[in-house]
Amino acid sequence: FFFSSRRRHTRQRSVSWARRCVQETGYNMAGASMMARTHGQPATPTTMGKELANYVYRINDSVQELRKFKTPGKFNGAVGNFNAHVVTCPQLDWITISKNFVESLGLKWVPYSTQIEQHDGMAKIFNTIERLNTILIGLCRDIWMYTSYGYFKLKVIKGEVGSSTMPHKVNPIYFENAEGNLGIANALFGHFSSKLPISRMQRDLSDSTVIRNIGLAFGYSLVGYSSIMTGLKRLDINQEGMLNELDNHYELLAEAVQTVMRRYKKDAPYELLKDFTRGKEVKQADYLSFVENLDIPSDEKEKLKKLKPSLYIGTAKKLAQDITKYIQCAII
Repeated sequence: FFFSSRRRHTRQRSVSWARRCVQETGYNMAGASMMARTHGQPATPTTMGKELANYVYRINDSVQELRKFKTPGKFNGAVGNFNAHVVTCPQLDWITISKNFVESLGLKWVPYSTQIEQHDGMAKIFNTIERLNTILIGLCRDIWMYTSYGYFKLKVIKGEVGSSTMPHKVNPIYFENAEGNLGIANALFGHFSSKLPISRMQRDLSDSTVIRNIGLAFGYSLVGYSSIMTGLKRLDINQEGMLNELDNHYELLAEAVQTVMRRYKKDAPYELLKDFTRGKEVKQADYLSFVENLDIPSDEKEKLKKLKPSLYIGTAKKLAQDITKYIQCAII
């Protein structure tokens, strides 16, 4: 499975398609303002598109590693020393012959080995896919949480059942399915990466039974990728709900206010905003009153008064829209 170019191409295209689905979803939600959460608590606003772009960038990094991977190969005899070759034809430069032959097959020549190519290359690619799958598990969990908070609405598909006892349910099952399958795949990839590079002395056969299961790990991965792509197509953004939430959390602007105060060298801006906002839900009227009483230039006051949590997103929208500038978009 691993060395079949056709199957490897299928796997790599699946990864790229999954990345593109995330990318397109994020682009369409580039300006969808939302409250971020750090440590599970309200934090500086972002956009849904920017948060998905974070994953696109990380997925792309793993995709590029897969693209650059070159399968290693050896041709040097029973224990890596050309013993029989030298005895048979001692006049030949067997090291050069080996290098030219292996590279002619499109492989990366390995000059040092025991009886086998020692699977370090396989471990490298398994580690890359394990990291990729871990990134995607994080994506699934985040989308699950965003759905739980009401940021996403799940499309109702006629004829589907959400629960055996609760007819109203529409559950994020595709992301749950993907998380489970990718977790199983990673358990296998982790074992492959730690086991296969180890072979006692010049060779033992403990790798053989492990290698027979490589296809299983890729199979679970492919099911996970497919589930993510299906799940993304069933998401609708709840922009109204996200904006309503932001409107009830003007304390999110404390960072902006204290930074402007620092610009004008005001005393203890952090402590002042901490007293005003920490552990509180600040309403717009209270925020405007607080800003009005600040000792800063009037034009800065007006800027802060016009600022809303939904507008306090920095370059989030632009970053979401410009993601293609920072990744390689070709399907591998």
